[in-house]
Amino acid sequence: MSDSKLAGQFFDAAIGLLRRVRDEDGGEIEAAGTLIADTVVDGGRLFAFGAGHSSLAAQDIVYRAGGLALMNLLAVPGVVGVDVMPATLGSALERVDGLASAVLDSSPLRSGDLLVIISLSGRNALPVEMAMNARALGVKVIGVTSVAYATETTSRHVSGTYLKDHCDVVLDSRIPVGDAELTLDSIEAPFAPASTVVTSALLQAVMATAAGALADRGIEPPLLRSGNVDGGHEWNGRVMTEYGDRIFYRR
Repeated sequence: MSDSKLAGQFFDAAIGLLRRVRDEDGGEIEAAGTLIADTVVDGGRLFAFGAGHSSLAAQDIVYRAGGLALMNLLAVPGVVGVDVMPATLGSALERVDGLASAVLDSSPLRSGDLLVIISLSGRNALPVEMAMNARALGVKVIGVTSVAYATETTSRHVSGTYLKDHCDVVLDSRIPVGDAELTLDSIEAPFAPASTVVTSALLQAVMATAAGALADRGIEPPLLRSGNVDGGHEWNGRVMTEYGDRIFYRR
């Protein structure tokens, strides 16, 4: 099989998943965008968290041209990205009971805020505990996960529950268990993961919905502009000054 044919198959698979979440998650996307808009109106702060490669989608909505300036990254040392050495440590930390409690206790999160938690499997202790404890604090939780994992795997949290069980809104990425879209007889393992593409698109759809919901209420969405266009830095400076008490990535 030619490389170009494999590339085309991956694009087809990713497009198929994007169509599914567009057609099947529309109500949840609207609910999530509305919840974010409600939080902005009510003076709450916005945070996003993801471990491992799920952190890529979280980072994509923080300090982003065209994105809401109020979205902050809730970082857990050692689990955001693959820069920790060894990289396998990040995976191990996701399974540690009590880590989420320690993170939340030292974070600025408070009642009235909103936290987006991204976990493809939703089965590890860290995202489950993060959602449970955040809601106990009065924080609204939007979970982005593949619900299929809850029926095809076992939970790694002591409660036996998954991320999806502790959210105000659940966005189902529809990613199959194993996160690989292609197979080939000459290759033993499945390959070509699409979770980052789909999860990032889901969240950008939510952020677009939130911006529209704010505009519908007569509120100018606190959006950032690209620093690589004329006037971008000045625009961003004004937004950050106006909403400085809710922006934590500048401190």
